[in-house]
Amino acid sequence: MSVPAELHYTEEHEWVSIAGDTATVGITDYAAQQLGDVVYVSLPAAGAAVTSGEPCGEVESTKSVSDLYSPLDGEVVEANEELDDDPGLVNAEPYGAGWMFRVRIPAGSGGEAALPPGLLTAAEYEELTKSAG
Repeated sequence: MSVPAELHYTEEHEWVSIAGDTATVGITDYAAQQLGDVVYVSLPAAGAAVTSGEPCGEVESTKSVSDLYSPLDGEVVEANEELDDDPGLVNAEPYGAGWMFRVRIPAGSGGEAALPPGLLTAAEYEELTKSAG
């Protein structure tokens, strides 16, 4: 199982990469393995407002249908349209071509994009998945 150190993670198995005022969101390698073969992804549309901890889409696999939760507040600026034609990218490249959506996040008090509270480091996420066993 891959857990890139430069990313942030949620207890719902999403990952977040922040560049400037934009966060890219996807599901983790662990989540993709647990789901099995992903056959359909429903993502929030550009312009949609998302709220941290709230469902904003779905991931359907051969095993189940799971909610996709937003790890942060903001406005969706892009959804990964490649997943419409090839949802298997979520399994093949969860941290690359299988990303889900991008969100513009509000600036914090220092003018930088504010990381939402509760995100886990790679080490914390690895511990979470070990205990989920």
